[in-house]
Amino acid sequence: MHPTAASAAVASGDRKVDRLLAHYEESHRHPTNELIHFVAIPAIMVSLVGLIYAVHPWAAYAFLLASLVYYLTLRSPVFLLAMGVQTAILVALVHAMGSLVLPISAIIFVVAWVFQFVGHKIEGRKPSFFEDIQYLWVGPLFVVSKLLLKLGIRW
Repeated sequence: MHPTAASAAVASGDRKVDRLLAHYEESHRHPTNELIHFVAIPAIMVSLVGLIYAVHPWAAYAFLLASLVYYLTLRSPVFLLAMGVQTAILVALVHAMGSLVLPISAIIFVVAWVFQFVGHKIEGRKPSFFEDIQYLWVGPLFVVSKLLLKLGIRW
């Protein structure tokens, strides 16, 4: 069996981002679970930002800024740029929901989490964030890392 992309990255360096992705990937190897995560993680992100935005727009912006600061600490300019682009898309999607941001976000949030737990039931492993809350921020990086690898972009 060939090494996964994240474990290969760990072998080539000892960056925190590589270790986090390698650990995250350990509980996301089943193809169905991985596919579910590729859809559900972005859905959860947009719904989470939407829910926070419904409380107060500036709270959502503060959450997104704090998330970008977290990604900055991982010292990967490629990931930081990718997550900056993702942040802009999230804001645009939340704004597009208009006055329905709360009910739309709530429905997406619940449905996406149900699918996440179904994926982990299929995988036979618990979600990584049960070990460490920072894996809630690593999940979006996992999805982005797979996309970047398909595009031939190293982080």
